Amino acid sequence: MHGHRDMEIVTYVLEGALEHKDSMGNGSIIRAGELQRMSAGAGVQHSEFNPSDSDWVHLYQIWLLPHQKGLKPSYEELALDEGEKRGRFRLVASPDGSESGLTIHQDARLYLASLLPGQGAAHPIERGRAAWLQVLRGNVTFLGGVLSAGDGVAITDENSVAVQATVPSEVLLFDLA
Repeated sequence: MHGHRDMEIVTYVLEGALEHKDSMGNGSIIRAGELQRMSAGAGVQHSEFNPSDSDWVHLYQIWLLPHQKGLKPSYEELALDEGEKRGRFRLVASPDGSESGLTIHQDARLYLASLLPGQGAAHPIERGRAAWLQVLRGNVTFLGGVLSAGDGVAITDENSVAVQATVPSEVLLFDLA
């Protein structure tokens, strides 16, 4: 167990599983395709580890500063069906938890898209906002270039984000204030 405070932590498991335990009494195993959000708030103790002795775990963990310090710690999970994010940006975290997504305490929205070869997805960016695009797996074209797994790009002064997969791919889009 170790402690955190004043942080929004979103974890997305791509492969394998991640076991979570915390001082709020939560304990579960998050599997591939599932997300968790822990708001550390005024302080929380937790542990995360791979529960398997033979399988590996591949995950992305996002840390965001909350809009205010000292919030009450909280936790939630989200399991997605592959079809929910196929060929489109599916909202998975936002300030109001809309579209059955996770609730984060920051003016940010996180979207996942899973794309087949040749399939694309687009998302509008409101004036005054920026975005970050992270390629989780595969390859996508973006603004005439190719981005591969692990690549990320900051997007400013654009009114939309549009990607197209060259191979089976998955991307994470941050819509940011």
